[in-house]
Amino acid sequence: MQQSVIPSRASSSTKAAIRSCWSTPEPYPGFPGAGRVATVRCLPPLVLLHGFAGAPRHWRGVLDALGERFEAHPLELARAVPLTPDGVAALVAGAAPGRFVLAGYSMGGRLALHAALAMPERVERLVLVSASAGISDGFERASRAAADEELATQIERAPIEEFVARWAAVPLFADDPPWLREEVAAEQCDCDPAVLAACLRSLGAGAMAPVWDRLGELAMDVAVLAGERDSRYVALGRRLAAALPRAELTVVAGAGHRLALEAPAAVAAAICG
Repeated sequence: MQQSVIPSRASSSTKAAIRSCWSTPEPYPGFPGAGRVATVRCLPPLVLLHGFAGAPRHWRGVLDALGERFEAHPLELARAVPLTPDGVAALVAGAAPGRFVLAGYSMGGRLALHAALAMPERVERLVLVSASAGISDGFERASRAAADEELATQIERAPIEEFVARWAAVPLFADDPPWLREEVAAEQCDCDPAVLAACLRSLGAGAMAPVWDRLGELAMDVAVLAGERDSRYVALGRRLAAALPRAELTVVAGAGHRLALEAPAAVAAAICG
């Protein structure tokens, strides 16, 4: 395991090689090239998985920092059919041809691990941002599942603004700067409560089986990132990096849990490798 510490505004370097060519439209509006079909695209594919209460636009700052280095596929988790870890793995598999770089944040990081274990031969590089391999203790996982079910029920019954306020008060985000809180709250108010509840029940930490004992199967290079202020995920990141055969942990100085929003250049650098 290697560990490095970089500042949250570190610049990224270009090390991504050209690996495949194809013609394809951008799958999501609001991203560069949306709606246009490129005659030939010769860029390495990059598949990105957002976290709970997130959306593909969570990665906008990272994609801006990457520029034209990748053919980006920021996926919407709710499009998985069925809405299960296996369904998300199938969504990932269909997002890009051949081999690809796979990145996931928080819940998306757990799902990225699940997808990488399902198709290790297709994942060229894995990037885990503020992520874990799941809750190992069965009692703790059952307790989390019960808490997630309670939250899912409240999300379905109350206005979305109540969920946004409750989620902002979670200790994980306690020291987020005001600009970040405002940006996240504005985006979360656009969430569909039914979709949020379904994701929590099917893809939450209480619902997913842990994969700590399978990390040794992943032979690809893995970048593990955690924010310096996010002590819980720094510890989980160290555990991930120690268990993965070819992993490097980067602790981003001065940053918290929401690294793609707070330190997009650091995440872009990890994606490039």
